[in-house]
Amino acid sequence: MVDQRDPHAGLHSEHGALAGEHPGRVRNPVIKVHDLAWLEFEKPDLERAAVFARAFGFTPVLSTAHELHLRGTDPGAPCVLIRKGARSRFLGPAFLAAARADVLRLAEATGRRVAKLPDTLGGVVVDLPDPAGLRVRVVSDPHELPALPPQEPHTLNFGHEVRRANAAQRPPRAPARVQRLGHVVLQTTKYRQTLDWYLEHLGLIVSDFLYHPGRRDHGPVMSFVRCDRGSTPADHHTLALTLGPANRYLHSAYQVADLDALAAGGEYLRDHGYHHSWGIGRHIQGSQIFDYWRDPDGFMVEHYSDGDMFDNTLEPGWAPMTASGLAQWGPPATADFLGLKPGRESLRELRALFAALREDNEFDSRRFLGLLKVARS
Repeated sequence: MVDQRDPHAGLHSEHGALAGEHPGRVRNPVIKVHDLAWLEFEKPDLERAAVFARAFGFTPVLSTAHELHLRGTDPGAPCVLIRKGARSRFLGPAFLAAARADVLRLAEATGRRVAKLPDTLGGVVVDLPDPAGLRVRVVSDPHELPALPPQEPHTLNFGHEVRRANAAQRPPRAPARVQRLGHVVLQTTKYRQTLDWYLEHLGLIVSDFLYHPGRRDHGPVMSFVRCDRGSTPADHHTLALTLGPANRYLHSAYQVADLDALAAGGEYLRDHGYHHSWGIGRHIQGSQIFDYWRDPDGFMVEHYSDGDMFDNTLEPGWAPMTASGLAQWGPPATADFLGLKPGRESLRELRALFAALREDNEFDSRRFLGLLKVARS
């Protein structure tokens, strides 16, 4: 009898795991976080940060000489917290626990202390260091800000399906209104150790693994990781981790209403002299329509729309990591996006590369050669 079962049933990718490869989840994590709550930064010029934030599409909800809180139109906590500091740096992510009891359970399991958050945020927090040394916060019960008027998506005609008649389409060249924080992408010299830490402690599950071309047997070097909300779909990735020569922030992504909001908002940013990094295009892993920008401090931020949403039944996909495989359509990935553009950032990365090759971590000479192959692909 011929087996008629679909070999890719339960997968979203053409290729699933081979025997013995990473399963992309753990059986009994300490807790399962519900979402990414916010990201925290330090910057020396909060006024300049606020001007860019408005142009990008955030709404400031707290602005003092020492602190800036930025929100989207969705209800909930602010999605970016910026504190005044001597230099620009990423402090770390905060994940939202499903319940306060989860914060207590995580604190007990790790020997950490639960603390109250400031009155401006509300709720409680436990702070943990991940294996790369990044401070990871898990919070519960922060104050929930009410929803703001959203930027409505446009009514579109699809082929012969007419939904809009006797009306012109005129999206304004204005800031895209950020709806919410979607994900953060981090680079680490301890990729496998860091990935397993997030799966074990926060209950995240892998949507997609990437490996260096021709080196799958050496294991994955990047993962797109989502929250496990059971049968309720969650973003394809809330966190993405990639192996590299330094532990650092790569970019964060913020959802907007649709392609018109993203494109017209990008024109507004361009008109105001901000640096465009890459886009517009559509990703493969996650399927988002994307557009990447740099803020005045050099941090990369992404507008996106129409991302994949997965429940916990889908198993990880596996694919080679290539520069050309970053998008289904759109312009080729730029040197700026890939971190290859000459400048201070690429110089720092080069210095980190030589330092990493001398240290005991996962970024060894084999991984370096694999990364060169990715850049040429």
